[in-house]
Amino acid sequence: MSNKDQTGRVAGKVALITGGASGLGAASAMVLAQNGASITVTDMNLDGAQAVADGINQACGEGRAIAVSLNVTNEEQWIAAVDKTMEAFGYLDVLLNSAGVGNMNDIETETLEGFQFVNAVNLDGTFLGCKHSIAAMKKSSKERGGSIINISSVSGLIGGHNMAAYNASKGGVRLLSKSVALHCARKGYNIRCNSVHPTFIDTPMVRAMYENAPEPEVVKSKLIRQVPIGRLGVADDIAQGILYLASNESSFMTGSEFVLDGGITAQ
Repeated sequence: MSNKDQTGRVAGKVALITGGASGLGAASAMVLAQNGASITVTDMNLDGAQAVADGINQACGEGRAIAVSLNVTNEEQWIAAVDKTMEAFGYLDVLLNSAGVGNMNDIETETLEGFQFVNAVNLDGTFLGCKHSIAAMKKSSKERGGSIINISSVSGLIGGHNMAAYNASKGGVRLLSKSVALHCARKGYNIRCNSVHPTFIDTPMVRAMYENAPEPEVVKSKLIRQVPIGRLGVADDIAQGILYLASNESSFMTGSEFVLDGGITAQ
């Protein structure tokens, strides 16, 4: 950890972030670090994760971030990532399950292989992260508190005709988060767990939805028209919400859905 004085809304906390090489994970890693946290940036793309960690260390002080290779569907790699976090920083206070994949298939065109892959990354990966992070968090959470933040989606709240696997996985994340929240509360761990439900955010995964289409601008315009506020979200919109959930400001919030959707579910 950096010798620099740490100030900010999550000063002194330690966060492990999945999918940290890009998108919501990368943006959240930087925002949390700028507000005083030390970060384990994990991703299958280790070079990308290292680049994010290097950026944090340059901006916030050497030793504030490490990069770890993690395939969230691999239990042994999860155990190793948590162990490396504890070795580097001594604690684990915040888990952000941000890694995710998606596809656009309806129930008739989706394959069993595709369905299982999306659910393995989005739901199984979140399960493994919660399970193994709780084991580390509870060692110090009564004094320090703990926060598990699981990225779901508006697709975990409302259905889409061509998102069978994605709907299933993100709906699962929503209710898994509630189960984790109740378990930790009843055990007296002082660990909270909440799900975050973004809409279309201008990240590589969403850009792929329209950039790979025959008429990218037409598809992008259709996405924007679905958002009452009139634009796609940006990663920082979500990262600021993550900061709130990671901080002690949200100490009475657990088992809840944090909806950041530009008004889609208000309709």
